[in-house]
Amino acid sequence: MSASPLAGIRVVEFAHMVMGPSCGLILAELGADVIKVEPLEGDNTRRLTGSGAGFFPTYNRSKRSIALDLKHPEGQAIVRRLIERADVVTENFRPGALDALGFGADDVAAFNPRAVYCSLKGFLSGPYERRTALDEVVQMMGGLAYMTGPPGRPLRAGASVNDVMGGMFAVIGILASLRERDASGRGGRIKSGLFENCAFLVAQHMAQQAVSGKKVSPMPARLPAWGVYDVFATRDDKQIFVGVVTDRQWAAFCDAFGRADLAGDETLATNPKRVAARERLIPEVARILAARDAASVMAICERVGLPFAPIARPEDLFDDPHLNAADGLADVTLSDGTMTKLPTLPLELDGARATQRGAVPRIGQDTGAILAELGFSPAEISDMVAAGIVGGVGR
Repeated sequence: MSASPLAGIRVVEFAHMVMGPSCGLILAELGADVIKVEPLEGDNTRRLTGSGAGFFPTYNRSKRSIALDLKHPEGQAIVRRLIERADVVTENFRPGALDALGFGADDVAAFNPRAVYCSLKGFLSGPYERRTALDEVVQMMGGLAYMTGPPGRPLRAGASVNDVMGGMFAVIGILASLRERDASGRGGRIKSGLFENCAFLVAQHMAQQAVSGKKVSPMPARLPAWGVYDVFATRDDKQIFVGVVTDRQWAAFCDAFGRADLAGDETLATNPKRVAARERLIPEVARILAARDAASVMAICERVGLPFAPIARPEDLFDDPHLNAADGLADVTLSDGTMTKLPTLPLELDGARATQRGAVPRIGQDTGAILAELGFSPAEISDMVAAGIVGGVGR
């Protein structure tokens, strides 16, 4: 398989924040030519601060940017010409926004029936479909925040899980529609929903309630499925997660840490018994691990094949030896010229990582090149720049 399997596919992206751009990022780094359509002042996501400061550089690299006035007739003519040559159109604007400009799904199907039109929205069809949604909104109403926080304190997950996963489902739908187009010659309409994505994430807990007949407890208060599945403190005041999820692993744990007495305790012989005995088992495991430093605990766990993990912060991943050795981080040039490293797509294609990677585009940095590809002359481009219809040319 080619490391850029989507080479030759052109995507026109009308998207901001995370859900839509994450879809475009995946397509771009699989080889598609993703053209991000921005207003003259640039995507508002570029200007976010606080916890949103990383959104734009994370989800918009490897794309080309064209900046134009979508409300101007000539700006709309440019967009139409772009879409006429596109394989895919993606958008996550408020419902009806692109329809009002003549670029809704019906409009595009009329002048480019081969285009796959993908909308990334808060909700799929139904009573909620015109509501405004954010990742946090659907985490609250979809049960994920309830499951994440301690009882009585709903807490959103620590990353934009629904936005990113919603973008991934959009990609799946797009690829399926492109495959169908190979046979039919016509594009399709794809819609990905944040709320439905969240429901999919918590389906395991819905099924748990259906199977057990009992209300599901939030994760911090849950009864784990395994006897040992916790975060423990070590002698050097560090924290490590350790799991023991099979009876073989329990025997290995007891042997590795010199606790033959626990291995011979019939009341701990099976995982269901260890789950039932957690009240006395976990304090004992905590004492065993607290007697050693973190490096020693991790070395033992790795040697005998036990699940373990140090408790890392996001910034620790910049220096993670596995990510750095396995092409898991790519050098990325931010819009201001700063160099950093960010995770690559978590995929190997025939043993190789996807290699279609590029910098985070400046506002409209590709406007001139894209307009030239569309057949506009240098004089026409200069006139549009002077009239304030397009931006970024000459930067």
